[in-house]
Amino acid sequence: MSAETPRWLLVARILRARGNKGEVATELLTDFPQRLTELKEVFVGHADGKIEPRSTAVKSCWLSQNHRGQAVFHFEGVNSISEAEKYRGLEVLLPFEQRVTLPAEQYFVSDLIGCSVFENPISKPIVASSPCSLSEAPSLLGTVRDVQIPGEDFPGTPLLEVETFRGDILIPLAVDICTKIDTNSRRIDVILPEGLRELNQPES
Repeated sequence: MSAETPRWLLVARILRARGNKGEVATELLTDFPQRLTELKEVFVGHADGKIEPRSTAVKSCWLSQNHRGQAVFHFEGVNSISEAEKYRGLEVLLPFEQRVTLPAEQYFVSDLIGCSVFENPISKPIVASSPCSLSEAPSLLGTVRDVQIPGEDFPGTPLLEVETFRGDILIPLAVDICTKIDTNSRRIDVILPEGLRELNQPES
């Protein structure tokens, strides 16, 4: 494992004790929540090393029907509210190697954040000089700072929030705009359609 590869995959954050049998309510932080209901073991602690994650057996886990985006864990050996409260604020983690394999052209947000974004010309200019003309070369646009995911208040295509030296710009994560995504090389090549920059300018 390289030094840049994270050790842990954050799947949930423990909010509080739930009920009187030792269960804990958690905030889901994964796109694959159903998978958690099948786990027999997780690691509990902090991914940043503040509290070293420790192996914890899972007695049961189910998705909350009353609170959207939450799951309930019952860890082995935790049988009271006071014992469950000791887990408040901790994170539920899995080893990074257990990350789900995504289909082609789907990406984890964590893999996109930090990628360098290079802008390519809309069409290759007609030049009589060398085919390696600098006018055809992609130029560094900026770095992905965040990804805005569609939801009830934000329908449509995910947006890359790219930090540039001229300010942030939102770029749709669409195949005709993001023409090449190489998360291993931490690089995204884009072709910006006409008018996109103007859409990102603040209103005067």
